[in-house]
Parts: sequence; C-alpha cells; structure tokens
Amino acid sequence: MKGTVILSHGLESGPQATKVSALAQVCDALGWASVRPDYRDIDALRDPREIDSRVGRLLEHVPTPGRLVFAGSSMGAFISGLASLRTACEGLFLLAVPIEVRGFSLPFDAATVPTTLVHGWRDELCAVEPVIAFARARAATLHLVDDDHRLGAHVQACAQFFGQFLGGLG
Repeated sequence: MKGTVILSHGLESGPQATKVSALAQVCDALGWASVRPDYRDIDALRDPREIDSRVGRLLEHVPTPGRLVFAGSSMGAFISGLASLRTACEGLFLLAVPIEVRGFSLPFDAATVPTTLVHGWRDELCAVEPVIAFARARAATLHLVDDDHRLGAHVQACAQFFGQFLGGLG
C-alpha cells in the first residue's frame, strides 16, 4: 500500500455515501488503503460545537506510521482541514468545503500541504467566493463545476480529479 486516505462524509450522509464511495474505489485502484469513519451519531446532535468530536474521531483512525491523506465532502472536508493542523499529512482533497460554519468559533484552516478543492458554482450552502479566496491564498488546485452542494452531477469528475491528485503525490 502507498499509504492511507481517511475519507470523511458530510452531514446528512454516511460512510457509504456516493462521493466517498467513489473516492474509495479510486484508492483501491491506485494502491492506497482507505478508511471511512462514521460520524452519524455525532451529526445527529446537530450541534456545531461537536465539530471537535468529529475531528477527534477522524484522528482515531490515523495509522502510524505511514503516509496519510485526508479527503472529505462538506463537513467532512472542513474537519479534514482542521485535522491536518493536528497531525502530519501529505495532502488534502476537499469537496464542497464550508469556509465558515455558523455556531463554530473557528473559520476553516488547513495545513500547507498539496491541496485540491472541488466546488460547485451553484453551491447553495457554501458560497464559492470564499473557497476561491482560500485556494488563491494557497495556490491550491481548484476545480469549479456547474453543480450544487451535493456535486451529484460530477461524482465521476470528482473521482477523476482525486485520481490525478493521488497520482501527483507519487
């Protein structure tokens, strides 16, 4: 195995979600192990203060030693960025990331590692402008697609972008 990718699902979703499952297939094809933590019990509380609990659960799945990549969708992307500040990783792949979460005290932040973002121009939950600004500030790869927050029309495109991202890590 080349390393491990921790795939984090969004709110109102689960470890078998369409996008996370598509990314797991890419991991398998490219020789990366993947882990999909289940956050549904935490998410059921509907409390933004529980974001720290989500990050803690993600970090429980970090393998030692070995190469590590974080990938996630929406809230899964948000916690992936936060987790990257607490443990070393080689890269971040973030789908429909919210730059701010109402009720949570901290804005989105992430380690300065190779990062690829995919975001929908018509995302009704997470405005595109702050994502563009975040990507610009880090010179991150940003794919903007004609889709909404779920990126449902671009699942295969997300998988292709993810394959390119992992391939670029060597």
